[in-house]
Amino acid sequence: MDEVNRQANFALAPSSLTDALYQSLRRRIVNGEIAAGEKLTEHRIATEYDVARPTAKACLERLTTLGLLRRTAHKTAVVPAFTADEIRDLFFARSTVETSAVTTLADQGFVPAEADEAQLLVEAAAREQSFEKQVDADIAFHTALVAGVGSERLTRMHELIMGEVHLTMGRFQAHRSAQSSTVAHEHSAILESIRERQPDQATQRLDEHLANARDRLLARLEAESREAAQSNE
Repeated sequence: MDEVNRQANFALAPSSLTDALYQSLRRRIVNGEIAAGEKLTEHRIATEYDVARPTAKACLERLTTLGLLRRTAHKTAVVPAFTADEIRDLFFARSTVETSAVTTLADQGFVPAEADEAQLLVEAAAREQSFEKQVDADIAFHTALVAGVGSERLTRMHELIMGEVHLTMGRFQAHRSAQSSTVAHEHSAILESIRERQPDQATQRLDEHLANARDRLLARLEAESREAAQSNE
C-alpha cells in the first residue's frame, strides 16, 4: 500500500470501538483490500483509524486468533496465503464440525430460524448476483446451523474455522466460478433433509456441498499458480 493510502482515515460505526475496528479490518482482509502477505502493525492500524495502540493491539490479537492474520513470536502479523494442503485440511476440520451439527439437527427435525433467514439472504444475493452478499449470507447460514445445536464449545470451534473459510472465500472468489443459484439450491436440499429427519441424507448433502466449495477453491488456487508461473517465464 502506498504512503497516501497508509495515511487514510477509515470511519468506524458507533458501536464498541474494538468491535467496529475488528469488523472493518476483517472486511478489508476478506475482500482482498489488504492482500495476502501484507503486514498489519499496531502503528498502521492506529494511524489509519485514529485509535489508541491498545485498541489496535486487541484487534490484531482477535484477528490472529480467528486465523485472519498469522504471526510467529515477536513477528509482525501478516495476512496469510493458503496452500492446497491447507485448504484441504481446513475443509476436513469444517466438515467434521458441521456434520456433527447437521446430524444432531436432523435427528430432531429442527431447523434454526436463523438458518432459514440466512437462506433467504443467500437466495436474494443469488438473484442480485451479488458476490459479497452471497459470501456473507453463506457464512451466516452455516454458522446458524452449528449455533442451533446449542453447544457452546462446538460453536467456538466452528468460529475458529470459519474465520479462515471466510478469508479463502473472499481471497479466491470461488463463488464466482459457479452459477449464482448453485449454493442456494445446495443449502435448500440440506434444510429439506433436516426437516424430514433424514440425518444420513442431510450429512451426505452437506458433504457434497462442502466438497464442491473446497474444489472450487482448489481450482482457483491452481489457476492463480499457473498464471503466476506463466508471468515469470
